[in-house]
Amino acid sequence: MESRLRVVQLTTDNRDPFREYHKTEPWFGTAPEALFQGFAELPHIEVHVVACTQQPMRSPEKLAPNIFFHSLHVPKLGWMRTAYQGCIRATRAKIRELRPDVVHGQGTERDCALSAVYSGFPNVLTIHGNMRLIAQVNRVRPGSFQWLAARLERWTIPRSDGVVCITNYTRAAVADLASRTWVVPNAVDPTFFSVEPQSAEPPLVLCVGNIGQRKNQNALLEALDPLAARRPLRVVFLGGAPPDDGYTATFFRLLSERPWAAYGGFAGRAALREQLRQTRVLALPSLEDNCPMAVLEAMAAGVPVVAARVGGLPDLIQQDETGLFCDPFQPESISDAIGRLLDDPLLGTAVAARARQEALRRFHPAVVANRHLEIYRELSLSAPSAG
Repeated sequence: MESRLRVVQLTTDNRDPFREYHKTEPWFGTAPEALFQGFAELPHIEVHVVACTQQPMRSPEKLAPNIFFHSLHVPKLGWMRTAYQGCIRATRAKIRELRPDVVHGQGTERDCALSAVYSGFPNVLTIHGNMRLIAQVNRVRPGSFQWLAARLERWTIPRSDGVVCITNYTRAAVADLASRTWVVPNAVDPTFFSVEPQSAEPPLVLCVGNIGQRKNQNALLEALDPLAARRPLRVVFLGGAPPDDGYTATFFRLLSERPWAAYGGFAGRAALREQLRQTRVLALPSLEDNCPMAVLEAMAAGVPVVAARVGGLPDLIQQDETGLFCDPFQPESISDAIGRLLDDPLLGTAVAARARQEALRRFHPAVVANRHLEIYRELSLSAPSAG
């Protein structure tokens, strides 16, 4: 009989960064949350989700029959200003109590990767956003959060027992730092597979992502001017909009000049599913991206995607088969790709159908969770005993 593996998942409880301390249910990034949904269906794994927060909160003991939740209160001094020393110590104490086979740090943006590598147990990291590459694209100022996160990422990768790379783009980026790597894409919330798109007029083009230079929304607005001049369309942007940011100010100015475009703010999973149901094309002309959830969710929902041929996106879609590519630096390329799908509904339908099948094969939580289980077993068998 196969033994049950005990795994600690270190992730961010989004009640903390969003300051929603009054809520009694934790919520996580869309990729880790979908992975946990897959774990909930596996009898051979016991998962302990551990998250640090700056204020104590009421939380459930279990997220599923085999998934436990541990919320650790760490005062503000223990966070970024001290290189997450408080989080590392609190997490290490909890991990020693749990004595897992493997510790998995979800993301290098905050404390999770550092806490994993200093846990004293076999550990693996998943890089969701390549902080070193993001810092380059955004030309971040020294001392900023992204600048510090990029340096912490470089510190943690060589100290981990391995890195789960969600695309080959990340594998190439960490090849000179990581002891070993595996390529496993993100999982998608299974409810997206049940979305049934409905035709709406004028056709809706959706762009999902926090407003910023890396996601390139301003170029998308200007690129669509010729298309909007020759045919009816609507464009909706979903995502956070950082205040007091020059790029954001330009975005809202461009938006105000285009009656066919609108900003819908940050959207939760239910709101995003409703938007995808009405969407004809998802557009993502990013300058840098790894494995954007918006693309995976659109594929699962049967919505054709136009994406920049950058970063990890060539790992996710195949030109003219499961999506269309564009050059994010060429307005005509962006407009032409979106125009092809708007002008040829049969092409869009065929692309979307193939994309949904690809998403079921590669991004369903059960598929991704089983692949992680294989990695954990490999890691636990090859690593020396810890504690």
